[in-house]
Formats: sequence, C-alpha cells, structure tokens
Amino acid sequence: MGCLPDWGMDHSQTLYDAVIIGGGPAGLTGAIYLSRFRRRVLVLDTNESRAAWVPVSHNHAGYPDGIKGTELLKRMRLQAETYGAALRYGCVEDGERVQNDFRLTTPEGDYRARTLLIATGTRDIKPDLPNLKGAVDEGLIRYCPVCDAFEAIDKKILVLGRGKSGFGEACFLTDYSRDITVLTLGENFDRCDENYRRFVGRGGKIIEKSLQDLRAHENAGCVEVVLEDGQVAIFDTVYAAIGCRPRNVIAKKLGAELGEDGRLVVDAHQETSVPNCFASGDIVHGLNQISVAMGQSAVAATAMHNKLRQIYDEALSARPYPLAAVS
Repeated sequence: MGCLPDWGMDHSQTLYDAVIIGGGPAGLTGAIYLSRFRRRVLVLDTNESRAAWVPVSHNHAGYPDGIKGTELLKRMRLQAETYGAALRYGCVEDGERVQNDFRLTTPEGDYRARTLLIATGTRDIKPDLPNLKGAVDEGLIRYCPVCDAFEAIDKKILVLGRGKSGFGEACFLTDYSRDITVLTLGENFDRCDENYRRFVGRGGKIIEKSLQDLRAHENAGCVEVVLEDGQVAIFDTVYAAIGCRPRNVIAKKLGAELGEDGRLVVDAHQETSVPNCFASGDIVHGLNQISVAMGQSAVAATAMHNKLRQIYDEALSARPYPLAAVS
C-alpha cells in the first residue's frame, strides 16, 4: 500500500471527503474517480482482494494476452496514488454515524469521512489444500467459470459443491466440456432442483461421497481426488463451488440493509439504505466480475461527488451573510 501524504496534522482528525473500505478493483476504481474529482480520499485495505487470486484474467477488456490479478491491482494502486488518493493498510473494526459524518475505527486509530464507499467484497470458502495458492496459479483449482471456463474447454472437470449453486455452476460448464462430475461432499441435495435436473439431462455425473483429500500435482497438470472410501479419481481441473461469505461486518454495524444472501442492497446510484454510504463490487448482489465492480464504482463515485457538492453548498449557504458596511 502507499503511504499517507503528510498534511501536517493528526490524520485521525482529518475529515475526508470519502473513505473507501477495500482496495480491490471496486475500491480502487472509486479512489481513481474521486481523486480526479478533486476529492480528499482515503482507501483502507487489508490486502485480501479476491482479484489477487486471479492467475491471469483473459476477459478483462484491453488485455488481449491477459493480465495477472496482482499486476492489475498494482497498476490501479499506482493510478489512484498518482491523482492524490491516500492508500493505507487498515482493518476497519467498527463504524458509526456521528451527526452527518462517519467515524471508522481501526487498530491504528479512527478516521472520519463525509461519505463512505464499502467495497469489502466476499470471501470464498476454500477447499482444504496445503498448496492452494500454487494450485490456483496453475489453473488446477478454479473459482469462477465466468472468468476462465474458456481455458477449461474439453477438460475433465470436477465441481465441488451441492445444491443450487453447485449444480448451477456445473450446468454452466457443460457448454465447455462433456466430461463434468459434481462431488456433493456427502451432503443431501434436492433432486427436484432445476439445476440438478438440467445437469443430469446434459450427461453430467454425480459422486455422492465426502472428500478425504485433494492433491494438486502442478508438474503433472492434474488434481488427484481421494474420496471417503479411499477411491482415487484424477481430474484436469477442479472448480470449488462451495460458496462464499460476504464481508458485511461494517455494513451491519452501520445498520445498512442486507439482502437474503447477506449482500448490501443499493439503489440505482449504488447508495445503501444509510444516507451517504455507498457500496460496489462483490459485496453488492450481482455478477461477481472485475468489470462489473469497476462500473458500479464509477456510478458510486460520481454520485458521491454530487452528494459532496450538495453538502458543501448547504454548509456555505448556512453561513451568516456578512452585513455591508454602513457609510
């Protein structure tokens, strides 16, 4: 992360125009826009963006040869700092409204802001694997078929999951391969579910057993799956469709409305139910894609800029009008 500029004061006493929680593509896009709107912006991030796990993104526009998630984040951080955004490592543990502003609490101190952008994303439920990051980098373990199913064309694919999300992901993959198996992890599922019936109708296979071990062999380019009974199966790649958990702790503390899936409910301008608090990216219900997150943040940042203009105009008009000198 970048260092905070020295404005010659206690940073905890600085009233920022906008504080952004989260330094992934959503948060950094918001920082770039707001900085170019000439707003005083602070990004608080814990370096846990899902984008950092993307080995190479091939569907992000403008990069025909693909771009690593870490490289994209690096470029976006540099761009945000170039226009004046302050980037700081910080875990926001609490937040509250103080009059019309926000106060955010971190182990390093409190921060105050006129407006807030929550871009905390979600956390994938990951399979238990010693060298998980290496397997992801090699494309042996994948999380997003929308992102990289093209790279899995005609491969032997295993989907770890059950229920609507697991079979839904498996159905999506049937457009890319005819050899797809769903491992239900030993849990019950609804055989009347539409996704299940579609998957079976397309020739999909199902293993109703628990998983004992998962061994990714980078050199061999395959994943060895050990089932509960000791049976071993080999696959070219594995998709983890176990689910994800929205990082919504701060949203809850602020009292923002959440949907049934735990993600934030926003309006057409990405504003939450809390006035002057906006949200974008995977923490908002929708398609979990970098391009979507960036578009949402462009909308949110523009709305925040307009809100700030209104806030400052109202503050200016509330000042006592100076009396003209009497001659």
